[in-house]
Amino acid sequence: MRQEVYKAIARKVSDEPFARMMGLKLISIDAGYALVEMNVTPEMANIQGTSHGGAIFSLIDEAFEVASNSHGTTAVALNMNVTYVAPPLIGTCLRAEASEVSRTSRTAQYSIIVKDGNNSLIATCQALVYRKKDRLPFLQDQDGGS
Repeated sequence: MRQEVYKAIARKVSDEPFARMMGLKLISIDAGYALVEMNVTPEMANIQGTSHGGAIFSLIDEAFEVASNSHGTTAVALNMNVTYVAPPLIGTCLRAEASEVSRTSRTAQYSIIVKDGNNSLIATCQALVYRKKDRLPFLQDQDGGS
């Protein structure tokens, strides 16, 4: 059942308009875990010619979204605290790795680390979700509404 959830999430991410626009690619998913990749394009530049913080945040948020919903139930963000460590240059490939730190029936905490292709730290994030009891809506559609 878990693998079916992962496959369904991967399909949704590949069809997600925002993820496509940002060039976000889901590399790996597991229970409470996700690895997402993004190439920093010229359209993502800030006024200093490096990656805009919003682009980095989008990468973080996608990894967080996938990891927190990987259990098959709907999880929604409550809080995200991002620390930007280094400014990646245009053309840099970034990877965000989200890992579950703790999970209860109502909340879950995640640590998200962003690194570049040289394994240099770009950003860190501590994030919290509220875990609803509902199955992910697209899983219900797959099950015929159950």
